[in-house]
Amino acid sequence: MTTLVQFPGLGLELEISRAALTIGDFTVYWYGVLIAAGLILGSALAFRYTVDFGLDEDRFTGVLVVGTILSIICARAYYVAFSPVPYESLWDMINIREGGLAIYGGVLGALVFGALACKWFRQPFLPTLDVVSMGFLVGQAIGRWGNFFNQEAFGTNTTLPWGMYSEKTSLYLMQQQATLAEQGVFVDPLAPVHPTFLYESLWCLVGLGILLFSVKRRRFNGQLALEYAVWYGAGRFWIEGLRTDSLMLPFGGIRVSQLVAAVSVLAAGIALVVLWNRNKKNQLMVELSGAEQVRNKLSEALKPHQELLERCELNTMEPQLAYELPASASHKEFVEAQKALTDFSVSDWVNQQVELAHEMEESVRQENERFSQLSQQEGQES
Repeated sequence: MTTLVQFPGLGLELEISRAALTIGDFTVYWYGVLIAAGLILGSALAFRYTVDFGLDEDRFTGVLVVGTILSIICARAYYVAFSPVPYESLWDMINIREGGLAIYGGVLGALVFGALACKWFRQPFLPTLDVVSMGFLVGQAIGRWGNFFNQEAFGTNTTLPWGMYSEKTSLYLMQQQATLAEQGVFVDPLAPVHPTFLYESLWCLVGLGILLFSVKRRRFNGQLALEYAVWYGAGRFWIEGLRTDSLMLPFGGIRVSQLVAAVSVLAAGIALVVLWNRNKKNQLMVELSGAEQVRNKLSEALKPHQELLERCELNTMEPQLAYELPASASHKEFVEAQKALTDFSVSDWVNQQVELAHEMEESVRQENERFSQLSQQEGQES
């Protein structure tokens, strides 16, 4: 079944279908396709920057899988908890093919369970959160277009040129007109509405640009995550005020997402200002993945040879490795340094130092023998 979507101010008409693909009785909807596309592209961007944040790709994969699954569950649970629609069965509650994922529920789920996953997989939490924040914005910018194909998550009436109209927007406003009027929102079901999904998609793309600009300019771990919370929260606050399908608290007529957005902007904004002022003159150093393990292995491997190396004054020698780089270093520098660290063989380097020490001792012994022989010859001649 198709829907005719009109943009009267632009003179555009588009015929769209919710279904992307139908195989027998099974239908794949654009909503799911776009959510999946956002997840894949967001993850790809996150993986692109793992090395720049000192993260191990394999462990990051584990964190991402756990965080993604549980964030989707939380996004649905959040939506169901605040939805005014009565669910008749457990299947209705867990069926997300019709839509019904609350972004803030997903973000909160990713924050909580992502932190637990980081501890389990021994990944630094704040750098992981920074990387994932960029992926969030990609996923949200793409996923919001699922609302377009479902013709949902739109706003109140507008006379702006990009105002949108369809039978679905008209029917929904007609059904909700009385309820909205009780909330002080008056709508005309036959007039165009704000395409708020478009506003949020564009807002997220601009936010992504801001975070990408900050990657090499950050001063502390967690900076990008705080910037995300402030930027997305500010946008979501005003966009949510336009929407006609907001999840509401059961008291006070307060929009849940506006409340969460306001709190996140305030808290993250204060933290961002305080931490920036505290660290603005500092250079953030990023420890490469596996650096601590290499140092520990090196220390253990050198212990049996410490006396020999001290005699030869080689005990202060260090391998030509970068264990950390400034956050401002280029992606190429991070890749090269990480490769050198990963390829470094502790046993080979220690063996080289021990061999050098033996050669030095042998050289000294031979030199002492020659000196002794010369001394004996001089004594005999005299």
